[in-house]
Amino acid sequence: MFGLSRKSPPPAAIERMHEVAGRSLPLRIVQNDRARRLTLRIDAGGQGLRVTVPPGMRLTEIDRFLDRHQGWLEARLAKIPDRPTLRPGVKIPIRGMPHLIVHEPSRGTVEPAMGDDGPLLIVHGDRRFLARRIADYLKREAKRDIEALVGKHAAKAGRRAKSIRFKDTTSRWGSCSAEGNLSFSWRIMMAPPAVIDYLVAHEVAHLKEMNHGPKFWKLCRELCPDTDRCRAWLKRNGSALQAIGFG
Repeated sequence: MFGLSRKSPPPAAIERMHEVAGRSLPLRIVQNDRARRLTLRIDAGGQGLRVTVPPGMRLTEIDRFLDRHQGWLEARLAKIPDRPTLRPGVKIPIRGMPHLIVHEPSRGTVEPAMGDDGPLLIVHGDRRFLARRIADYLKREAKRDIEALVGKHAAKAGRRAKSIRFKDTTSRWGSCSAEGNLSFSWRIMMAPPAVIDYLVAHEVAHLKEMNHGPKFWKLCRELCPDTDRCRAWLKRNGSALQAIGFG
């Protein structure tokens, strides 16, 4: 178990709650052997905080750091929109295209359709489980699309993924382990197809280059020529997608 003594340095990672702007947010304190200073980051959607610290940093110093940046946190969190609730009558993007959510009480699944005023997402079943059903739908779509894209990009890169996993992460859209395991946030299915393609190309490029150096970005652009535009789109719009509540 983690020790929280104020007189001893923290272990590799500590998780606790942090009060800011009238909200109690999960705070993760991570020790990084390569860190030379403390860095503070707000998770996408404003759902949590992360502090990266150098080895041996005492908790009292971390607390003082957080106190000094309380105003910065409050200002940044104030700019993040409230977590939208999925319900009939609101729109959710599917592959970048806004779909109006329509609820049907009859038994069934989730299916896209075209209405008189644009795309629809028809959700069948008990309304209490509407958000969960949409999340399950996005997971199925992610598995189908992303597994195909991984195969395409991995073949071009001359590499092979050991496994492909799907998660609901709030700090990153994808990851690649040293063993070749790829992970993706299924929320990316709300982004335009080109952005989905970029994300997959990015993680597949890590199968060959486990860094963000010049060789990595060269390979990433070879796999996805639209890398720069799609990367910028994700930086601008990613927080809004992460803020959508599926709970």
